[in-house]
Amino acid sequence: MQTGLLIPAHRRIARASASAFVAFAPGRFHCVLILALALGTCSVSCGKKEDKPRAQPPDVEVAEALEQDVPEQAEWVAQLNGPVNADITPKVQGYLLKQNYVNGSLVRKGQLLFEIDPRPFQAALDQSKAEVERSASQLSKAANDVQRDTPLAAQNAIPQKQLDDDLANQAWAKAQLEASKAAEQQAELNVGWTSISSPVDGIAGVANSQVGDLVGTTTKMTTVSQTDPIWAYFNISESLYLRFAPRISRVLQRGPVNSTVPVEFIQANDEPYAFKGSIIFVNREIAAGTGTIQLAAAFPNKEAILRPGGFGRVRVQTGMVKDALLVPQASVIEVQSQYQLIVVGSDNKATIRPVKVGDRVGPNWIISEGLKPSERVVVEGIQKVQTFAAQAPDLAKEGIPVVPKPYLAAAGGSN
Repeated sequence: MQTGLLIPAHRRIARASASAFVAFAPGRFHCVLILALALGTCSVSCGKKEDKPRAQPPDVEVAEALEQDVPEQAEWVAQLNGPVNADITPKVQGYLLKQNYVNGSLVRKGQLLFEIDPRPFQAALDQSKAEVERSASQLSKAANDVQRDTPLAAQNAIPQKQLDDDLANQAWAKAQLEASKAAEQQAELNVGWTSISSPVDGIAGVANSQVGDLVGTTTKMTTVSQTDPIWAYFNISESLYLRFAPRISRVLQRGPVNSTVPVEFIQANDEPYAFKGSIIFVNREIAAGTGTIQLAAAFPNKEAILRPGGFGRVRVQTGMVKDALLVPQASVIEVQSQYQLIVVGSDNKATIRPVKVGDRVGPNWIISEGLKPSERVVVEGIQKVQTFAAQAPDLAKEGIPVVPKPYLAAAGGSN
């Protein structure tokens, strides 16, 4: 009897019914028994419904929008070039004997670059020296004739015409000696010009002439570009130029352009160049076709990291933005040229808000419209909020609950 008490009531009733039915119809016992057990099991399982677990509010990192004065900067595309780009062209014609530098290497002013066969020019120099000696001998003879005949002509011992001829011969010999000395000097120059040196410190390009080539005064053998400092040329609009024209005019009146405004160069890989430069050149005219004026900024370049012909951007401070509203760049969402922020209210509910952005300042972004000072924006966890909003679209309008934590790199970080 105790064992029977442990059996649930609905199962005891099912057993009793099954026993009575067996007595009434033994052949159908198994089918009815299976049906009764199935109904009992269904009644137990259907009575318990499992609740789906609700999604937990996402953890996010937030930063406050900060107000501070930030420099207003402008950028322009710039191309690098050396202040001096010297084309190396021989001054004499001859056969190239040797190249004394490595293509693309740094060279110093006066460093030997090429050697031309000097033998023909050395022979011409020797001949010029001999010609000088002969002219000197002729002048000495003419001078002796004048010295001898002068007293004789005074005594009428010889015709005056003979003395006049002696004086003419002396003048001719003197002129001949001067011409011979000039030819000797030219021959010495020709011998010296067979050794071609760099006129500036810089980088020597690839040689266009090979050893054994016949080179002459029209042969461009290579180019040496001065690279320290190196100039970055860029063009600004006429309106911006007029904004600073009085200051530029004052600088020009004092001498060469040497602006104290620091200029930053952004390399082609978007990495800032290590050294700041300064504006040292303003062109004389405004281009009629583009309405811009050309400027150049000089940058120190001792290690020749910047090379002529390279492209980049120059960044110049043009003013100061007062009370700019800054948020980390990672918090700004860009969708089809439209910008959004996820703003977290005091009730820790996040809403997606469209905003207008200004310039980027270091790791931050200026927000010009759509945000107030001290409001919190989501920096880390944006994807979590968007996923939660997709799962619960009804909450997206009134605000998505979040668990905010402070962002480690604050919005007012280094600029």
